[in-house]
Amino acid sequence: MIKSVNNYPISQLFDIEANVVYAIPRYQREYTWGKWEWEKLFDDIFENDGGYFLGSIICINQSPDTLSTQKLEVVDGQQRITTLSLLFAAVYSRLNAHRDSLTEDQQTDLLNLKRKLVLKRDADQIRVIPQVQNRNQQDYRSILGEAKVAKSFNAPPYAGNRKIFKAYRYFQERLNALSEMPEEKVASIMEFRDKVSQATLVKIEVESHSDAYILFESLNNRGVPLTAIDLIKNKLLAKLEKMDRGHIDQHFNDWNSLLNYLGDDYTVQERFFRQYYNAFNNEFKPILKNVQNVSVATRSNLIRIYEKLIVNDASGFFERILQAGRCYSFILGRTEDEQYTSLSRPLKDLERIQGAPSYLFLLFVLVEKERFLLEEKHLDKLIRLLVRFFVRRNLTDLPPTRDLTLLFMHIVNKIEGLTGDDVVKAVQQELTGVSSSDEEFRKKLEGHVYSENSGAVRFILCALEEKARTRESMVDLWAMEGKRYVWTIEHIFPQGENIPQPWIDMIAEGDANNAKELQEQHVHRLGNLTISGYNSNLGNKSFEEKRDRKDRQGRCLGYLNGLYLNEDLAKTDKWNIESIDSRTSKLVGETLNLFALKEKE
Repeated sequence: MIKSVNNYPISQLFDIEANVVYAIPRYQREYTWGKWEWEKLFDDIFENDGGYFLGSIICINQSPDTLSTQKLEVVDGQQRITTLSLLFAAVYSRLNAHRDSLTEDQQTDLLNLKRKLVLKRDADQIRVIPQVQNRNQQDYRSILGEAKVAKSFNAPPYAGNRKIFKAYRYFQERLNALSEMPEEKVASIMEFRDKVSQATLVKIEVESHSDAYILFESLNNRGVPLTAIDLIKNKLLAKLEKMDRGHIDQHFNDWNSLLNYLGDDYTVQERFFRQYYNAFNNEFKPILKNVQNVSVATRSNLIRIYEKLIVNDASGFFERILQAGRCYSFILGRTEDEQYTSLSRPLKDLERIQGAPSYLFLLFVLVEKERFLLEEKHLDKLIRLLVRFFVRRNLTDLPPTRDLTLLFMHIVNKIEGLTGDDVVKAVQQELTGVSSSDEEFRKKLEGHVYSENSGAVRFILCALEEKARTRESMVDLWAMEGKRYVWTIEHIFPQGENIPQPWIDMIAEGDANNAKELQEQHVHRLGNLTISGYNSNLGNKSFEEKRDRKDRQGRCLGYLNGLYLNEDLAKTDKWNIESIDSRTSKLVGETLNLFALKEKE
C-alpha cells in the first residue's frame, strides 16, 4: 500500500537533479491559503532553527518508468507545496533583482534555485503544477514568467486579485523587509533561503487513490504524539516528585487545573506558555542568562526554556504559572471575576477582532494589577484601546504580525514605574506610534476590504450597527446556529461568478462584460456589504427580492430587517456603482471615528 515514507528537507523535495514534478489533480479544490497561513509559514521558518518540521504530503506515484519524468499526484498537502514553490519564486525574484552584485557562488545558487522550480532537463516543465480551477495554473505560470524563472506567460485578467498572486506579492514584501540596509539585503535573503531549504516535510508515496483513502483513515484514527506541553508537564512532575514525595497526586491535579483554565485547544495552551514567558521575560533573564536564543519564546525553544525554569525552582515556578493560568482563563472568557464583570464584553470583542497577541500584555497587567494600581476602569480603557488598535492593524497589517510579540514585550517594559491613568496614557502613546495613520487606514477601508480580511470587516459592520442601537434594542449579531452565524455578511451586488441578468441590467445597463468588470472593482468594497439574517436565502436574487425577502414566519430576512446598516437600502429601488461609492464614503467616515486611537480634541 505505502511505497515509501521519508522525512525530507525541502531542498531534496525540490532536488535540482530529480526528474520529479508535483501535480495537483483537477478534482482538488483551488488554492485557498490566505494571509494568515502565508504569515505563519514564513514566521515559523524565520523564527525557528534550521530543520523546522512543516508537516506532510501524500502523493500517488503511478510512474512505471523511473527514467522518465516522475509525476507525483499530490492528494494531500497541495496548499503547502504550492505555497513553498511560490516562496522560492519570490526568493528568486528578489535575488535576481540584485544579480549584478552577486558573487560567483551566489550566481550558482541563483541558477540552482531556478532549477528547483523548473526541471533541469526541460526548462519548459514546471516542478509544481497547480490545478486549473479559478485560473490557478495560469496565474502560477505567469508568476514564474514575471520572476524570470520560466518563459514569459501573460497574466490572465484580474490575476492580482486572486490568492496565487497575492501570496507571491506577500512573500516579496516580507523578503524586502528582512533588511533595511541594501548591502545586507542579499545576505539576509540567502540566509532565509537556507532556512527554507533546511525545513522538512514527510513525503508519503502510495500506489493508488484507494491506498491514499485508507491512509487518511488510518492516520485520523491514530493517537497523537507527545506535545511540547506534555514534555513540560513530565519534566515538572518528575522534579516535584523528587522534591515533595507523597504529594504527586496533588501536583497532578494542579496541572490538570492549569489545563482546565486554558481549555482543550492545544494551540491556546502552547500560546499561553509562550506568552507567559514573554510577559515576564525580565524576571526570567537571570535564570536563563547562559542559555542561547531564548530572548523570546518560540515553538522551537519552548521546551528548552521551561526545562531551565523548572530545574531552577519547580515549586515556585508552578505556583506562579497557576496564578497566571487563572488570569489567562479570565482573558479567554472561561472563568468570571465578580470584581471585573464589565470587562467581559470588551474582552470578547478583543477575541473577535483576533487580538490574541495582546494577551501577553493583558496577562502581565492582570497578574501585576495591584503593583500598577490598576482599577476596573483602567483595565476597561486598556482593552477597548487594544480592540481599536487591532481593527486598524488587521486591515492595514501595520505593524506586521511578526512584530507584535516584541511590541507588547516592549510595552510591558515601558509601563514599569507607572500607575493608574499614566499606564493607560503610555500604552495609548505606544500603540498610536506604531499603528497605521488615519490616511493609511482610510485607504484600506476604501479598497477591497472583504477580500483583505472578512473577519475584521464583519467586526466593523457589527460595531457600527451596535453603536447605533440602545441597550433595549440591541440585537445579538454574534448569535450562532450550529457552526454558522445567524447574522452574516451580505454582498448587495452579488459576488458569484455568474451575475444574474437583473443585476447586469441594473449595474451595467445590460452589458455583461462591463458588469463583470464592475464586479471585480466594487463587489468587496465596504459600501457593498451589509448584515442580513440567513444569508443563504438571499444569494443572487435581484435587489428588490433581497430588500423585501421574508421567511415563512413573516420575519424580514432582507434589507427591511430594521438594522441601522440597512436603513438606506430599505428606502431605495436601485443599486449601482454610485450607490456603492456613496455608501462606502459614509461607512468609512463612521469607521474612522469609531476606531480612532487618538482622542478627539
